[in-house]
Amino acid sequence: MDPLSTAVAFLFFGFIAIVLLVIAIKTIRIVPQATVMLVERLGRFDKVASSGLNILIPFMDRPRAVYWTNSRPGITSIDLREQYIDLPPQPVITRDNVTIHVDSVVYWQITDPVKAVYEMNDLVGGIVQLTITGMRAVMGDMDLDHTLSQRDQINAKLRIILDEATDKWGVKVTRVDVKNINPPEDVRITMEKQMTAERNRRALVLQAEGDRQAAITRAEGEKQAAVTRAEGEKQSAILSAEGAAEARQRNAQGEAQAIALVAEAMHEHGNPAQYLITTRYIESLRDMTRTNNSKVIFMPVETSAMLSSVGAIKEVLGQTGTKSGEEPSASTPPPRPRELR
Repeated sequence: MDPLSTAVAFLFFGFIAIVLLVIAIKTIRIVPQATVMLVERLGRFDKVASSGLNILIPFMDRPRAVYWTNSRPGITSIDLREQYIDLPPQPVITRDNVTIHVDSVVYWQITDPVKAVYEMNDLVGGIVQLTITGMRAVMGDMDLDHTLSQRDQINAKLRIILDEATDKWGVKVTRVDVKNINPPEDVRITMEKQMTAERNRRALVLQAEGDRQAAITRAEGEKQAAVTRAEGEKQSAILSAEGAAEARQRNAQGEAQAIALVAEAMHEHGNPAQYLITTRYIESLRDMTRTNNSKVIFMPVETSAMLSSVGAIKEVLGQTGTKSGEEPSASTPPPRPRELR
């Protein structure tokens, strides 16, 4: 063959190879795991190409490209995994007219790729705008204190609003989390002062409660001590009274025995009545002589006989060995008094 024919044949076969390569590229499509691809035939939706090897009709079937906010331009694969959108801080006005800045995170997942592509032009942008408007609607009905303390309630309401709105787009909103709520600087300073005052109030209340409990405990202790002390004094008084009664009983017994001895002696040697009168007379004389004004003492009775009788009785008592207030020994019988002179 001449060189010209060889060059023409080489160009022909090269063209055929390029055409076959282009046809193979347009015919064979490999879809990654957890992604799908929408196939359109002559401009109309035809099928959903799942993960793996897919065969298309060249120049008739083509993948549908999506143009979402967070996707690459003209991407053909649709991710079915759960995704998230991190929203920057957005201004929100509460019910008490306080402007706060709130940033949040939205977790979502495509459940129907056909609706996600054909029902919404910009799926991600639509979710972002729904989140912002829903956040302003929910927090606009709440005071500042409630927005700071009821984040779980805000998250639940936002998730319900977004899930209902994105259901027709083939999207499932799984979770909405409010990350930060930043009030204005002057409001933040006021809140810090309020919290400081509240902590001081709680500290004073706790201190007063502690003082009250301590006072109650001290009063209980003093009460118990007083009861114990009164019980001890009671027992001591009872023992003292018993001792005094026993002593008086012993004294009475001793005096009774002494009087019995005197009576016996007087019965044998004298008149008992005269002895008692004389004893009283001597005691009266003793009391009269103790005063400074007593200068003259009258003795209306005959003193010699009286004193001799008293002396004889004293001698009898001295021989018995019995003193006033003491009991005589049971083993030794009292001696017989001597005859009075």
